[in-house]
Amino acid sequence: MIGVDTTFLVQLELVELPAHKSAHGLLQREILSPQVPLALAPQVLAEFIHVVTDPRRFQRPLTAAEAISKARFWWEAAEVRHVVPSIESTALFLDWMQRHQLGRKRILDTQLAAVLWSAGIRTVLTSNPADFKPFGFQLLVPS
Repeated sequence: MIGVDTTFLVQLELVELPAHKSAHGLLQREILSPQVPLALAPQVLAEFIHVVTDPRRFQRPLTAAEAISKARFWWEAAEVRHVVPSIESTALFLDWMQRHQLGRKRILDTQLAAVLWSAGIRTVLTSNPADFKPFGFQLLVPS
């Protein structure tokens, strides 16, 4: 199973981004062709909706309705397995924040990393590899 970060979903869904085609190629190679499940946490969908509807970030942001529709598509996709925060992942999240002396801008990614790690997932699709590097994940990054 491979975990997915918000940045990867954003690249998949917004055509205006330079790595859009590369992200689709990576999805095909790593998830669809080998039929490897994609691990998706609810907080990724919340962040996805927040990011893709922001007109300050994109020339053509999605409407809220479009973003919710795309988030629902991913949540309900046959290739997706749901991973959710647990008591263990929350303890790990807090430990990693303290051990790595991470600041407020690293909270969401560290929580996601802890949820994935606690679910036994060691590979992440992301466009921000530095966010997951301290935790020992194998990283798949669109070029």
